[in-house]
Amino acid sequence: MKALRFEQHGNPDVLSVQDVATPAASPDEAVVKIMAASINPSDVKNVAGRMSQTTLPRTPGRDYSGVVVEGPPAWADVEVWGSGGDVGFTRDGTHAQYLVVPVAALRRKPVTLSHEEAASIGVNFIAAWCGVVEAAQVQADEPIVIIGLGGVGGAAAQIAKRIGAHVIGVGRGGAAHPSVDGWVNSSAEDAVARVRELTNGGAAVVFDTVGGSMFETALPMLAVRGRLVEISATDRRQVTFDLADFYHNESRLLGVDTLKRDLVASADLMEALRPGFEDRSYVPPRIAGRFSLDDAQAAYRAVAAGTSGRVVLIP
Repeated sequence: MKALRFEQHGNPDVLSVQDVATPAASPDEAVVKIMAASINPSDVKNVAGRMSQTTLPRTPGRDYSGVVVEGPPAWADVEVWGSGGDVGFTRDGTHAQYLVVPVAALRRKPVTLSHEEAASIGVNFIAAWCGVVEAAQVQADEPIVIIGLGGVGGAAAQIAKRIGAHVIGVGRGGAAHPSVDGWVNSSAEDAVARVRELTNGGAAVVFDTVGGSMFETALPMLAVRGRLVEISATDRRQVTFDLADFYHNESRLLGVDTLKRDLVASADLMEALRPGFEDRSYVPPRIAGRFSLDDAQAAYRAVAAGTSGRVVLIP
C-alpha cells in the first residue's frame, strides 16, 4: 500500500510517499481502508519534532473515516470513523491507504456525514467533549464562556448548546460563531468586565482553548466555584495568578490532554458524539482543501499556515 512516512523530524519536506506492507489483522484487530483522513495542527507539530513521545520511522495522522475490509464478519464492509492519541505517534497513523485498529475501537460512522466530514471530527470534537462534558461537567442553563472559537472552540460551543447551556464566545473581531448566545470582542472591549456583565457576575465554566497569555484573562471571568478548563499553552507555559483570590473564589482549574486517549478510549467518545451528528445538532466543519497522498507536503503546509477549515487527504 501507499503510506505517508517520515524518518526524521523537520518541515513538510521530510514527508514522502512510500510503498509499505499492507497491514494484516490479528484475531483482535481489523483493517480499515482509509477513505479520508484529516490533517490536524498536532500532525504538523509531530512531523516537526514537537511531540516527544513519537518514535521513528512513522506514518502520521490521527483522524480517519473508512470501510472495514478485514476483521470480524459482523464488521465486514461497515463504514467506520475514529481517532486516537497514540495513532501517528507510537503506532502508524491514518495518512495511508489502510490502517490496522483494535476491534474494540471500531465505531460506525454517522450516516449523515460524508467520509471527508467524518474524518474531520475526531481531534477537535474529542477535545471539546473532554473539556465540556468530562472535565467541566457543564449542565443545562449554566453560563459557559469559550475563549477562541476555532476548531475545538467551535465544537465546544455546539456541544454546550446541545446540553442546554448559555454559551458566550470570546475572540478577536466582531464575527460570532453561530452556536453562541453572546459574543465578546476581546480586541475592542474589556473582556472580563463584559463577560461578568453578560453572566450576571461570572461564568460557571470558562473553556480556554488558547491558554498561555489568556490564562490571566480567563481566571477572573469565573463565578464563585467556577471551573476553568485549559487544553493548551499556546504562547507560553508559565502563568501567574493570585492564589488568595483563587481559593477565596473556590475556583477549580482543570487540565485536558486528548493524547491520553488511545484508539479504544477515543472510540467511546466518538460514539458519544454520533447522536449529535445524526440529529444534526452538530455541524461538521467546512472542508477547505482535498489532497492526494502525493500532494501531502502541500497539504501539511496549508495546515501549518493556518488555513481556515479542515484539510483532508484522500488516499
